[in-house]
Amino acid sequence: MAEVERPGAERWVPPDADVAALRAAVPDCRGCELWRDATQAVFSSGSPDAAVMLVGEQPGDREDREGEPFVGPAGRVLDEALAAAGIPRADAYLTNAVKHFRFELRGKRRIHEKPAVGHLVACRPWLSAELGAVHPSVVVGLGATAARSLLGSPARIGDLRGRVLPPPDGVPAPIVLTQHPSAILRVRDDADRAAAFDALVADLAVAAEVAEHPPSFDA
Repeated sequence: MAEVERPGAERWVPPDADVAALRAAVPDCRGCELWRDATQAVFSSGSPDAAVMLVGEQPGDREDREGEPFVGPAGRVLDEALAAAGIPRADAYLTNAVKHFRFELRGKRRIHEKPAVGHLVACRPWLSAELGAVHPSVVVGLGATAARSLLGSPARIGDLRGRVLPPPDGVPAPIVLTQHPSAILRVRDDADRAAAFDALVADLAVAAEVAEHPPSFDA
């Protein structure tokens, strides 16, 4: 199968824009083919002055319909974890690496389909612009897709989660990786699910500490 041409979002991203201007511009983006089937572009929520910026994978079915990230079941898990870690959701900035919902249609159901690397690359200019506009003290990558977008290479969450990673090129703050809250929803055993939730809270608490006391990575 031939690779789908994805020109990238750069031409639709206004330079040196604040979050409000970026949000106003994103509906026009045609940087990849996902806009054709999605209901709308889903940009961000939360404070544009946030110290903690959280980056997920892509909008889900409910987010695609409502136009706001993390409003579905995974969002409820994240809300509970943020509260337990002492991070008010209203004081954080929440976004996704990819702004349109990628899915497979099965009958009338839209089933989540993981974004391709090409989608991450095409959408990266939006995330870069958000990082520049918000300028957080710490960036939390939720899951492997967000980690890849932030780091520019594949990452094993199990190996890196909860560690404070130095800022890579194009990211203005240290990175903390953790599991995407949707993964917790897929855990069937109650005890295992509780343990996974506690691990998410612990990783978010690390991010909160970084935001409060930014580390130095000077050689």
